[in-house]
Amino acid sequence: MTDTNDTAPDNSVTTTGPESADAPLHRRGIKSYVIRAGRMTQAQQRGLEEVWPRLGLTIADGRQDLDALFGRRAPRVVEIGFGMGNSLIEQAGRHPDTDFIGIEVHAPGVGKLLDEVDKRGLTNLRVYREDALAVLEQCLPEGSLTTLQLFFPDPWPKKKHHKRRIVQPAFAELIRTRLQPGGTFHMATDWKAYAEWMAEVMESAPGYANTASADTAPFVPRPDFRPLTKFEARGEKLGHGVWDLIYRREG
Repeated sequence: MTDTNDTAPDNSVTTTGPESADAPLHRRGIKSYVIRAGRMTQAQQRGLEEVWPRLGLTIADGRQDLDALFGRRAPRVVEIGFGMGNSLIEQAGRHPDTDFIGIEVHAPGVGKLLDEVDKRGLTNLRVYREDALAVLEQCLPEGSLTTLQLFFPDPWPKKKHHKRRIVQPAFAELIRTRLQPGGTFHMATDWKAYAEWMAEVMESAPGYANTASADTAPFVPRPDFRPLTKFEARGEKLGHGVWDLIYRREG
């Protein structure tokens, strides 16, 4: 979900727009997220202690053979920043013939998702509690993903923090290399300024085609396969907008 916390340290030069595709993905000290402390419920703790050994993955595991990991060949979906995991769990339950990998750094969300996945008996979902860029670079093979999902990332609304936004040209290029030809990069945000930023980055990114129609471009209506979250439903009642963008890898 979006998080407007703006107390993260400002420890690098200010940028006023998306960085170039040549900019390094891991500039020293800059992250697109802030890990915040939070109390763990009993269920969340159970997820981390009892379920993690079976469904958790780490960067130390190295480059994954996804067919071996899931014991089959199937469509593969990765979601970055799944929060408390409700949307990802719903998708995994709806689509047992698809394999899902979630990436999230916040322990309560990871614990909650793992506890719920175990209680539902889902076998098509694995989890990283790691930096998403490192996972993409070091663990996921090129051309291995059907879809990459980025739903409601931190918009970093203050101009001086725009360099922390995860959607940058170099990030778009990294995603492109991990998608199979015809695979899609699906983003959603409830911040119009960030939606416009995403569109600016993606319209300039080589190797992508926007899937939006001429009537709605660059955005697409919320697709049925993206679950409507409680957060989003509440926002809709208050008149808040949500913008979806889906780009397809070409070639």
